[in-house]
Amino acid sequence: MNLLELHKKENLTENIKLCKVYIQLEELLKELNKKKLSPQVVEHINLEIKELNTSSLTDSRLLKFAKEKRTKIIRLLEKEHKIVPKNYYRNLWLVLGMSAFGLPLGVVFGLMTSNMGLLAIGLPIGMAIGIAVGTKMDNKAQEEGRQLQIEISY
Repeated sequence: MNLLELHKKENLTENIKLCKVYIQLEELLKELNKKKLSPQVVEHINLEIKELNTSSLTDSRLLKFAKEKRTKIIRLLEKEHKIVPKNYYRNLWLVLGMSAFGLPLGVVFGLMTSNMGLLAIGLPIGMAIGIAVGTKMDNKAQEEGRQLQIEISY
């Protein structure tokens, strides 16, 4: 079962951001056609692409809708097949590191020194921890052949 093709909208070139999202979606679909996916996943992805192809939205609403579809497809792939784009885990863990490690470390520093102004010092530490964990997971996905040769920019 093959994936559907993404149909470009008429005024796509007028909106640079929308054009980039469509290009990323096309590249994602090309990469996915190289992988063996379960029929249920292919069917779900085709449904998302069909909704995008038949959408009558324009401009910023279409941009938001296309980004939602791209995110749904990537999350489905990660959940069902553990297939991810390049730097997926790094980007995910960057935020998690800042919130899960950085903020608590900042609170500890602030309480130890009785200066809550040092709360922000934990954020870069948490960011570094998150990037390290995410990069390690990305490398593991690459070694196991679960990484797509495309990087999604948000």
